[in-house]
Amino acid sequence: MRAQGDEERDGERLSAAEIGAELGERATLVQFSSAFCQPCRATRRTLDEVARMVEGVAHVEIDAEARLELVRALGVDRTPTVLVLDAAGRVVRRAAGQPRTVDVIAALGAAV
Repeated sequence: MRAQGDEERDGERLSAAEIGAELGERATLVQFSSAFCQPCRATRRTLDEVARMVEGVAHVEIDAEARLELVRALGVDRTPTVLVLDAAGRVVRRAAGQPRTVDVIAALGAAV
């Protein structure tokens, strides 16, 4: 997972209303998925596991096809894409493709 370093996206924030769910107390893992994406299923399991392991972390899955406006606004170009948000909803990390559990936990370090 890479740091959110794209200058035009620096400081980008997402609200509970935008993602359609409450933000986690400490961090939120936002996953963009599509219906027939096999890596998306594995990513869902990984992010659910991490959210259960780390107190105050929420996992929110968003159907990319149903939320095209948000997908375009965030520059999501493939699924799965995972955004790590801090408690205030600021995007601090981003990854495309299926992440490893260890990488997700390490990325949470930047959010909490």
